[in-house]
Amino acid sequence: MLNRPRRNRSSEILRKMVRETRMDKASLMYPIFVQEGTNIEEEIASMRGQYRYSVDRLKYELERVSDAGISSVMLFGIPDHKDACGSEAYAEDGIIQRALREAKKEFPNLYYVTDVCLCEYTSHGHCGILKGNTVDNDETLKILAKTALSHVQAGADMVAPSDMMDARVAAIRNELETSGYTDIPIMSYTVKYASSFYGPFREAAGSTPSFGDRKSYQMDYHNKKEAIREALLDVDEGADIIMVKPALSYLDVIRDVAETVNLPVAAYSVSGEYAMVKAAAEMGYIDEASIVCEMATSAYRAGTDIYITYFAKELARYMKEGRIG
Repeated sequence: MLNRPRRNRSSEILRKMVRETRMDKASLMYPIFVQEGTNIEEEIASMRGQYRYSVDRLKYELERVSDAGISSVMLFGIPDHKDACGSEAYAEDGIIQRALREAKKEFPNLYYVTDVCLCEYTSHGHCGILKGNTVDNDETLKILAKTALSHVQAGADMVAPSDMMDARVAAIRNELETSGYTDIPIMSYTVKYASSFYGPFREAAGSTPSFGDRKSYQMDYHNKKEAIREALLDVDEGADIIMVKPALSYLDVIRDVAETVNLPVAAYSVSGEYAMVKAAAEMGYIDEASIVCEMATSAYRAGTDIYITYFAKELARYMKEGRIG
């Protein structure tokens, strides 16, 4: 036989030499939950190994992240006070704003991305301002832009709107530009599906809607062409990075988006993916490390440039050990 594909699989060195999909620690982003209070490092019941940190304890987790070789984190805030318009989201002394100031002081070498949404801050748990029982798209844009600006003023290096309102990227870009922040990138949760994989996150962040669901603004998971439409709209509005969320069940969408847009593509491996792996590993049904590596590789193989994952620290270690990369 002239053609023997197995020849290129004959040794570990050769397999790595001809590997088609490569990744490194610089492409990992680690999500962190920050909440009000002091001396809090509270494990999240549905996400074993993940914690909510008060601002005074955040530095210890950032130290672990930095020591692992991860350079970027995404911060999610959990306020004590919630109201109908999510005013704590843009408060000067809000939880994210205070966390950013302290984090930048303690670990200026890290890159800080903030989630821009209202669901953690509204008393009703929806991602925007309500008009009756409907989220008012255009009124919400004003609050999102105000929130993004407050994050940047507090030290955010990048903002990431996750609300799925129409034209939010344009609204945030305009707010940043007119305020003099012309160099701040926007990573848009462009293709965010109404997914059951978000369950553990909602418990972690206390963001479950008090009524209804988010299907009128998050995408129907049956749709793929709509993802391309959303991506192209966000490119036109000034997004710098396009995100697909969740990751594992949407690899085909990641591939289509990556082949369509001329921008970096991020994929968010969400809380449900993390929780399922943890639960199965604890039962002895799977090898956690092998599954985590395989899941990450599948996302990169599909076209991911930035991988947002609760397994970031573990993946960084696996890359150092040569198990993945």
